Amino acid sequence: MSNSPKGDACCAIDSEQTTHCQSKQEHRYSAVTNPYVLAAISFIGLSMGLLIEHYIKATFFKGWVPLAWFILAYVPVAYPVVTAAWKSIKKGHLFTEFFLMGIATLGAFVIGEYPEAVAVMLFYAVGELFQGAAVQKARTNIKSLLDVRPKTATVFRDGSYINTNPEAVKIGETIQVKVGEKVPLDGRLISNTASLNTAALTGESKPQTIAQDEKIWAGSINLRGVIEVEVEKLFQDSSIARILLLVQEATSRKSKTELLIRRLAKVYTPIVVYLAIAICVLPYFFVNEYIFNDWLYKALIFLVISCPCALVISIPLGYFGGLGAASKNGILFKGAKYLDLLTKVNTVVMDKTGTLTQGVFKIKDIVLSIPMAEAAFMQLVMALEAKSTHPIAKAILDHNLDAKLPEAYDIEEISGKGLKGKIENKTILAGNKSLLDQFNIDMPIQTEAIVESLVLVAIDQQFAGYITIADKLKPDAKASIDQLRKLGIRSFTMLSGDKDSITQKVARELGVDHAKGGLLPEDKLNEIEDIKQEKSTVVAFIGDGINDAPVLAASDVGIAMGGLGSDVAIEAADIIIQTDQPSKLVTGIQIGRKTQQIIWQNIYLALGIKAMILIGGALGMATMWQAVFADVGVAFLAILNAIRLQSLHFK
Repeated sequence: MSNSPKGDACCAIDSEQTTHCQSKQEHRYSAVTNPYVLAAISFIGLSMGLLIEHYIKATFFKGWVPLAWFILAYVPVAYPVVTAAWKSIKKGHLFTEFFLMGIATLGAFVIGEYPEAVAVMLFYAVGELFQGAAVQKARTNIKSLLDVRPKTATVFRDGSYINTNPEAVKIGETIQVKVGEKVPLDGRLISNTASLNTAALTGESKPQTIAQDEKIWAGSINLRGVIEVEVEKLFQDSSIARILLLVQEATSRKSKTELLIRRLAKVYTPIVVYLAIAICVLPYFFVNEYIFNDWLYKALIFLVISCPCALVISIPLGYFGGLGAASKNGILFKGAKYLDLLTKVNTVVMDKTGTLTQGVFKIKDIVLSIPMAEAAFMQLVMALEAKSTHPIAKAILDHNLDAKLPEAYDIEEISGKGLKGKIENKTILAGNKSLLDQFNIDMPIQTEAIVESLVLVAIDQQFAGYITIADKLKPDAKASIDQLRKLGIRSFTMLSGDKDSITQKVARELGVDHAKGGLLPEDKLNEIEDIKQEKSTVVAFIGDGINDAPVLAASDVGIAMGGLGSDVAIEAADIIIQTDQPSKLVTGIQIGRKTQQIIWQNIYLALGIKAMILIGGALGMATMWQAVFADVGVAFLAILNAIRLQSLHFK
């Protein structure tokens, strides 16, 4: 019953009768079409009519003057409902809530119950405003959290770089990306080299070194130096545009509860119409002093009570409240059905890199084998690595960015092994085991058991120590798994393309039940299919890279780490975690369960109160005002209950 054109709808809460919310139109209402203004006019008209009817005694004001005020109050709020009823009838849908509201209130006018007729429509319109505000709040949360890409792009125009909206950048133009910025558009690298964090795109934990003329993908993070990129795709072809489209369509993916209510409404509505006719007509054959207006009034009361507004509005609004609460917490569900399905998950399968780990190299340990200060040791290594563009070199240099390094000279890069150079008249070697073997340098046997990436260091032909480089766990990874166990998740599996020794080590640190490394995308897919063989298993897979897309699609619930996640992974997933935090899965399950709880509270509330007043109406014990409460009042309570979801705090 929106007062806006249907064609510009941004969201829909669907049943046999559909309610539309036009966020794009809200700022374009004129004074005569704004639903808030119409509701205010109706309220003033109702108040004036009641005032004149009950408190002003002058004969002149009796009769037609109150009626004029009641008509003035009725038309603004009834017109959208009557129009919607007529459109539904032309489409072959007679028994809709619009039809029930229309005939009930028009009938009330016929028998002289003007205030009741106006009250039904006015409260119904106000309920719609509450609903629209709640839905819009949910959509605003979703849109604000989805817009994770840069608001501006630095583009070269007219001889200089200017900041502009990424949507205004054309194919073939050159953009500049500074250190730490996310690349806003897909393109080709113009600069000589670039070091990018592409873990979300490739599934690899190592930063990628991109050479000139190679492709750069939107969502990559520039790690070193200012780079220039020639744009090859428009902004509207990016992942964010596709996600927003998915949000537009999210409400079409109905939960089982919504579908059940819709099926019941198709049967329920015609039944109550026929019962209302029976209440009006049948007493003629059984009652001695049959008064048509009295029994028509009872039938109209029955119709108003029986309107399924509380269900057809509050149930989908409850799910929209859940979607809004989730988006407020950085979680995007692509439809209400995934809210329900997530609560049934009992098995969680996870990718490692970028999902449970940060996907960036950091120094984990520095171990010395000679009597030397750690700071002096690291200065020598950093001075040598400063001449390298390898990602591991950057991890070492990040150890102390402000350190003043000695000069390194006679540097030789030995392909696939490491670096050799001179610093302060000392010969320094830094690389892998093959490098030290080449120069016949003995290493401690314990280094062979280390699973992380190693930088072995020798000074003047003597083994001096080593540095371990590891992908760090996300701060909330371990706590997330512990909390998921408390929520009833019975099994955890980690699947990774990284080498198995590293995968097993991470699994032990996190307390994961099963882990496999060295897997290709098709291997992960086979693992998921094996896990799903057990009928009682409901599998959620969490991943973030292109290589995870097939598994995301194959699992019962696919969850993508969307903040840095690839376009393909986001497209294939059912749920997107915008903040890249594993703990958000815990939050998502909590929101899903709370949403279900509130949905069923609304169902019991609506059916319970309606049943009592329906019986009272049929027996002549309920008034039209009580009918208004049973219909609109219960809808109000259900809407407020649903809105409550968006104000709850989830950990």
